[in-house]
Amino acid sequence: MTAPLRIALAGLGTVGAGVVRLLAENHALVTARAGRPIEVVAVSARNRTKDRGVDLSAFAWEDDMTALATRDDVDVVVELVGGSDGPALTLARTALAGGKQLVTANKAMIAHHGMELAALAEQHGAALKYEAAVAGGIPVIKGLGEGAAANRIDRVFGILNGTCNYILSQMESTGADFGVVLKAAQDLGYAEADPAFDIEGVDAAHKLAILAALAFGTAVDFAALDISGITRIRAADIAQADALGHKIRLVGQAELQADGRLFQRVAPVLVAKSHPLASVDGPTNAVVAEGNHVGRLLFVGRGAGDGPTASAVVADLIDIARGNATPAFGVPVGMLSAAAPADAGHRKARAYMRFVVADRPGVLAEITAAMRDAGVSIESLIQQGRAEEGGPESESVLVAIVSHEGPESAVSAALQLLEGSPSISEPPLVMRLIG
Repeated sequence: MTAPLRIALAGLGTVGAGVVRLLAENHALVTARAGRPIEVVAVSARNRTKDRGVDLSAFAWEDDMTALATRDDVDVVVELVGGSDGPALTLARTALAGGKQLVTANKAMIAHHGMELAALAEQHGAALKYEAAVAGGIPVIKGLGEGAAANRIDRVFGILNGTCNYILSQMESTGADFGVVLKAAQDLGYAEADPAFDIEGVDAAHKLAILAALAFGTAVDFAALDISGITRIRAADIAQADALGHKIRLVGQAELQADGRLFQRVAPVLVAKSHPLASVDGPTNAVVAEGNHVGRLLFVGRGAGDGPTASAVVADLIDIARGNATPAFGVPVGMLSAAAPADAGHRKARAYMRFVVADRPGVLAEITAAMRDAGVSIESLIQQGRAEEGGPESESVLVAIVSHEGPESAVSAALQLLEGSPSISEPPLVMRLIG
């Protein structure tokens, strides 16, 4: 039999332990599909004595994870530590510079340093694989990079963060406000104790930056992303979206425009109930890609957890065992174009605008005058009643406006006209409608 593929595993948290478990439970299946055994030979983690529910006794232990990348008995380093910089990046650089293959689930590292690492991999004849970094167990990286390789991808978009999707789905089903549902999500383990990366949209943005590079053949450009999270969404917004025949979802959208500029945005949007993303509930991810010959592709599944993410890691290992070597972003790094960021102002959409305003005469006239002067055509306007009695906004009311389709620059101009108004007690919430 062909010699085994020998791997070193850095990080023995939920996913790392899941990889060890999967390789043990599916050993015969993985060996048959890889054409050779895949064996863990060395591991590293912060705590050597912690019980992780898997047997680690057969593996060498390295206190310094970087040492994994210099072992002579290791073919592939699997990085499951996380973090865009620090020890994970040092390990990745050392492994690739030494000609070791690298498999990672680290979306932050790929979003911030993917170009450097891909260049290192090419320079030293190593593979850089990161299927597990985007959408957990959903094979979207392979689907775009290989399955749809013959197509020009025009757009890629989707629900890229399961925590946010769970929170929004629960707000829909329970009618509770954001803070209440977030606390419940933390208690159930769907949200971290510090959930900022998830609820502020950063996690989804890391994934979108990677997908955009792969889909369009452009350099990874996380810094150019327009990012908004879900922290300001209220139960009243969820209810109003429902009345309009929509659901609110945090959606990442990327498009390479005809002028060669790259549009990238992560933001909550109102999704028509007939749209494929509207039926994606709970801690589920979904990615939609539109190719010029294949048409619309929809990838849906669990976006996190030990099983799905470990499955994606091992799929990359099987690829390496088979000798399947493709450039990290579909084409050599030197062929990736540096696309300038797109100006979103000319993009046309309907917009949902929610204002918290003082409960007094003349406020609606002030808002509608600003819309008129900026060229925003109002489709509907709803005053939703006072905030909860005794709360900090008990003398305020919520006003929701839906515009007709028009340029985003007009909405921005209207809000600029209203900036500083004493009638408006907090910055307006703006969400686009997609159907």
